[in-house]
Amino acid sequence: MHFKLRLTALLFACALIACAQGPRSRMAGGGDGYGNPPLAADDAEKRILEVAEAVERHLNVPREDGRLIRLLAESINAKSAVEFGTSTGYSGLWFALALRKTGGKLTTFEYDPGRAETARANFKRAGVADLITVIVGDAHETAKNLKGPIDIVFIDADKPGYRDYLDKVLPHVRPGGLILAHNIARVSQNQEYMDAVINNPALETIRVNNEMAVTLKKR
Repeated sequence: MHFKLRLTALLFACALIACAQGPRSRMAGGGDGYGNPPLAADDAEKRILEVAEAVERHLNVPREDGRLIRLLAESINAKSAVEFGTSTGYSGLWFALALRKTGGKLTTFEYDPGRAETARANFKRAGVADLITVIVGDAHETAKNLKGPIDIVFIDADKPGYRDYLDKVLPHVRPGGLILAHNIARVSQNQEYMDAVINNPALETIRVNNEMAVTLKKR
C-alpha cells in the first residue's frame, strides 16, 4: 500500500512539473526542467552519461524524457523493462542507469539493423551491454515471444503500431507496472492508442513532459 501511494505521489509530482514547464521546456534543451544537467553519483554512472551525451541522435527522446524514464524505472525497482524503438540507444542508456541499481534487464526492439548495431556499440562503450538485449526485426512479430512479468514498457516506434504493441505487452505487465508512450502531446495524435488506455478501467493514464503518456496498470 505504501509503495502504491509513493508511486501515485511521484506521478502526480511529474504531472505538476510538466504543467509548470509548459511547451517552453523543450526549447531549453532538456535537463531537469530547471536547466541543470544530470549529476553522476559514481564513475559507472558518469561513463553512461558521457556516452549518452555523445550518442548520434536519430529520432531519440529529449534528455528530460530520458531522465523521466530513469526516474520511473528506478522508483518502481524495475527488474524487467521492454522498449519498442531502440534507435541508436539513447533511451536505453537511461534505462541502464536505473537497471544497474535495481538488478534489472532491458529487452529492446529495433527494426533497422544499422541503428541496432550502433545501439549495441553504445551500450558496450557505456559498460551496460550485459543489461540490454537488442532484438532486430519487426517487433509486431518478434514481440510475440515476450513473457512476463514486465515492470515497465517504453513505446517509441512506428506511431500507427502503438496499439498493437500495447495489445501484445499489456497481458505481461504486472499489476503496478508502467507503460510509457512517447510523442503523444494530444489524444488526437494517436487516437487508437489513447482510446485503449483511457477507456480501460484497469488503467490510469496521465501526460507528463508535454508528450509522454504514462499509464499505470492498476493493482
